[in-house]
Amino acid sequence: MLTSELDYTLPQELIAQHPVVPRDHSRLLVFDRASAKISHHRLVELPTFLHPGDTLVYNDSRVIRARVKAQRLTGGRVELLFLRRRGPGLWEALAKPSGRLHPGESLDIPAEIKDSLPAHLAGPAFQLIEHQDAGRWLVKNLSGLPTEELLEALGEMPLPPYIKEALAEPESYQTVYASEPGSAAAPTAGLHFTAELIDHIRDLGVDMEPVTLHIGLDTFRPVAVDDLDLHQIHREHYRMPERTFEAVAAGRRRGGRVVAVGTTSVRVLETVFAAPGAPLEGESGLFITPGHEFHAVDALLTNFHLPRSTLLALVMAFAGVDEIRRVYSEAIRERYRFFSFGDALLIT
Repeated sequence: MLTSELDYTLPQELIAQHPVVPRDHSRLLVFDRASAKISHHRLVELPTFLHPGDTLVYNDSRVIRARVKAQRLTGGRVELLFLRRRGPGLWEALAKPSGRLHPGESLDIPAEIKDSLPAHLAGPAFQLIEHQDAGRWLVKNLSGLPTEELLEALGEMPLPPYIKEALAEPESYQTVYASEPGSAAAPTAGLHFTAELIDHIRDLGVDMEPVTLHIGLDTFRPVAVDDLDLHQIHREHYRMPERTFEAVAAGRRRGGRVVAVGTTSVRVLETVFAAPGAPLEGESGLFITPGHEFHAVDALLTNFHLPRSTLLALVMAFAGVDEIRRVYSEAIRERYRFFSFGDALLIT
């Protein structure tokens, strides 16, 4: 597939800058693959498209305050975006700017931030261990505090660059069921759920089960090659609880559908169910593009994704390239809100 096939033109004013309040009042475009019919609804109507015996699978990863302002000992400012844990005190991070940094270099926290932290953080906070690629570094935490605790104290929520407005409430970039810290971006399809909507879905006899996939580098990295097959997707940590595995398998045996909440849930489900005996926890490098044979997903709730993105390729793989072009054209014509804080698409 050519990457240019993932292009479309989006009016800038349709890029959502803040979430809808309440969350479940965002709009919902429904595309029925069997009939090719498009219909327009609200998220609160989602339960009407679910059936007793369905299994709704969601990603419970929690966004960490991954964006950190640091500085070189020479005074130059550096921004670190922490992506994933690589070992005790070791993390993979994007550094910006990266070109003049070198292995072994120490980075401190700017004085205006450090003054608000525990007094025992006297020396540099981080050390650059190894340069990898595309601005990624292996970073060692020198602070003496657990990295998650340090990031909670000094980090900022890693909002995508297309969101220009300040985030009034950090929890608005977390799903209501987020419980496993580790993502550098929110699994945004889940941002539409409220506790009341979840209760309503469960009352219908729909099983809701979690998986975990910690979202990392590829959320921030556009496809830069002309041939999509040449794009190298980075591996991300996933986990499927035994209970979820059994619930999905049992649901499929009795004829229920598996409804994935978000592309990250799709990747976990397809990673685990693509081959008998696949591990329930590990690193997934699964890159889903048109032509992929789906083994576990029958319906998908997702947001509207960026042009030339791996997420859009996955949605096209699930529903068809021409079909998704038509769906996106309709969403633009009907003035749906796009991207992380935008409206939702249900593909049945």
